[in-house]
Amino acid sequence: MMKETILDISQNVIPGLENVDVSLSFRKFIGYIEDRIRNEKTVKRKFFEFVHERFTADPRFLEDINLDEIGDFQEQLSLVYNMLVPVIADENETLWALSIPLSQTVFYETSAFHDLLTDDKSGNVKCDLLRDIDISFEKKQKAQMIYSFLLEKFYNIPSFHSNDLVISIKDEKTCLPKYYKLNVCTDYVEVTAKVPLPKLDFDTVQLHAEEEFDWTLLMNLIPFSMFRFEGFTVITLTDVTADQAVENIKNIILNPVSDTFQSYYEKIIHSLNLLVGSQDIKFGLLPELRVNDRLVFNDEFCTHSVLVQTLVAEGIDQDEFLWMADGYFKDPKVHFYKKISDIEKRNAFMSILEKNEVQSYALLPVYNNARLTGVLEVYSKVKDLMDEKVLSRLEPALPLIGQMMQNGINKFDAQIEDIIREKFTSLQPAVQWKFKDVAWHYLRDNATQLPKTPIEIIQFKDVYPLYGAVDIRNSTIERNAALHADLEVQFEALIKVLAHIKEDVGLGLADEVIFKCKKWMDKISDQTSDHDESKVMDFLEYEVYPFLHHFKESKGRLGESIKAYYELVDKESGIAFLHRNALENSMQKLNSAVNLYLELFKNEIQETYPCYFEKFRTDGVEYDIYIGQAIAPDKTFNLLYLNNIRLWQLTSMAGIARITHELIPQIEKPLETTQLIFINSGSIDISFRDDERRFDVEGSYNIRYHVIKKRIDKVHVKETGERLTQPGKIALVYFNSKSAEEYVNYIKYLQEKNMLKNDLEFLDLEELQGITGLKALRIGVNLEGDWK
Repeated sequence: MMKETILDISQNVIPGLENVDVSLSFRKFIGYIEDRIRNEKTVKRKFFEFVHERFTADPRFLEDINLDEIGDFQEQLSLVYNMLVPVIADENETLWALSIPLSQTVFYETSAFHDLLTDDKSGNVKCDLLRDIDISFEKKQKAQMIYSFLLEKFYNIPSFHSNDLVISIKDEKTCLPKYYKLNVCTDYVEVTAKVPLPKLDFDTVQLHAEEEFDWTLLMNLIPFSMFRFEGFTVITLTDVTADQAVENIKNIILNPVSDTFQSYYEKIIHSLNLLVGSQDIKFGLLPELRVNDRLVFNDEFCTHSVLVQTLVAEGIDQDEFLWMADGYFKDPKVHFYKKISDIEKRNAFMSILEKNEVQSYALLPVYNNARLTGVLEVYSKVKDLMDEKVLSRLEPALPLIGQMMQNGINKFDAQIEDIIREKFTSLQPAVQWKFKDVAWHYLRDNATQLPKTPIEIIQFKDVYPLYGAVDIRNSTIERNAALHADLEVQFEALIKVLAHIKEDVGLGLADEVIFKCKKWMDKISDQTSDHDESKVMDFLEYEVYPFLHHFKESKGRLGESIKAYYELVDKESGIAFLHRNALENSMQKLNSAVNLYLELFKNEIQETYPCYFEKFRTDGVEYDIYIGQAIAPDKTFNLLYLNNIRLWQLTSMAGIARITHELIPQIEKPLETTQLIFINSGSIDISFRDDERRFDVEGSYNIRYHVIKKRIDKVHVKETGERLTQPGKIALVYFNSKSAEEYVNYIKYLQEKNMLKNDLEFLDLEELQGITGLKALRIGVNLEGDWK
């Protein structure tokens, strides 16, 4: 049943649209019918002639139509509907309507459309554009739609924006929102320019295609008042609740906020309820948490499991449950009990669920990167609510749930590591005395005193810093090259597996996946293409692996083919990780050699005067050294110790450059290192940061030292564009010329020992953000000759 009621579904009108010249007309549509009559050779022509005759029978239908008179054209509107919608479509299910251009004022709609968008009691529109975007963004979307249409028609600038919006409507039965894609078809809208239009080119409106599109710019250049719009638009709604639910889950996982795990869980569950269309279906998450390879359950991550909750409430022995759960995780399968009461041989756990009024229960294993990460529990206390169709609706979300559980596993593992670092990490002997003193003072002062006094700040004043960095040259470029090479191997193998699926199973869908794989192979092969690595991984994770998993238990050639593929993508031994593993192994060997050398360096300098030495792992290794009277108050400090450690630092950098060079023939990827030293002439203050469990600089002046050392790793030589750091050389950055003179003397000494070349450079460096006047020494290391 069709309705001619007028319904305004427009919201948040764009400025400039209030008084636009718009009229309701069917002239363009009638012109379309006339074209079909002239060109149609089949029996359809008689139908078009009939429609045209009915349209032209009333001259008023050929003119602009007043909304107040729309009810006079019921027959014509019915014919428009039958022309645009398949004959077999049921208007009680089809979400379709006609509206006035721009205003989205609906004047003719199907019963389904009217009932969906209209409140039974008030008659008001009950839809609401998604509220996770603000009103300004909503207006921007509408403006983009209109201007895309105008720019394409009058300036031949291609459209970059879809005519789709998403609206949410509360389902009265489930009390859950449902999401619909609202498409506005403008094929039957005629737009004419009322005045000569200004000249525009693509560059003028290039922001049109960007996120920061400023539609007010076009409002000023070509305002809506320059145009006359006549005709009608066709609005269709498509249920996209399932797609939106999956997208919600993806956004929650990829854009985490500082919520509690409970809040995080509730958001995920709300989206799963949307996906299955019921709030009476409940979900539990049970990640596979292990400590020393033993399965454990953690309250924070597992309390939402109905199985765990009921077992705790019933006082069941946890070891027995862990033993059974471990057996399940070693051989995970889907378990679905449609009616627990109908199971003849119920185990103790099923009996407990039944006792707690659970009517239906399912265990669904979930995976991340083809590795089991846990199970999703699906259950209901309402009879006959769960069936196989409900479970099938969850399939698009299972890879995302697998990723979420992996995040939970990573968080749990990180918590274990944090506790180890917090409670058990030993302090360096050079500063351990200070921590003991502070701990004793805290214990002494708070033995009887309430409230407790805060613990003292652990601080060392007037210490001299030394900073060095050994970096692996072009590590990012090497990583990208290794990734490209490995992905090409993986996609070639994947296409073969999909071809076997197509041949052995006859599944035409495999062709589509093969097509997508080949497209990705083309992108990967094209080194000039800036493709997004995360999109490749998303494609494999969310489209390919669920597809392969369905055929994992196949026998014969197909089963062997899939097994071979999973062996190929094994991170430890698979050839699809050959280049990445080779690179990682090479980097690891280099860094191990550097770390070993620095450990020897640290032990040597500690013998002369105690100092604090801290390393940081990057693609290479960075280190900080602090030396001064405050570090060892019982031993008199002299600047000779500082001079000595500076000479040793330069010597060690030369040694590292030579050792890493000699390793090149022994590693799978020929990687080179660069060596960098920052010379700070004065002393600074440092304090221990409880939040990071490390020492850091203190005070605004001292922070400048920290800022400089973090920014100089990629600094360029002034006016050359050349990177300061170069393989086989040591770069020494400084401000104070006196400090440079000290190091020049050390360099001359090491040149006499044939450790350094006679190619010393004095360089000015480019300005960095907030930093000017930087200079540098650069000296080559004798990598081949004998050292004295």
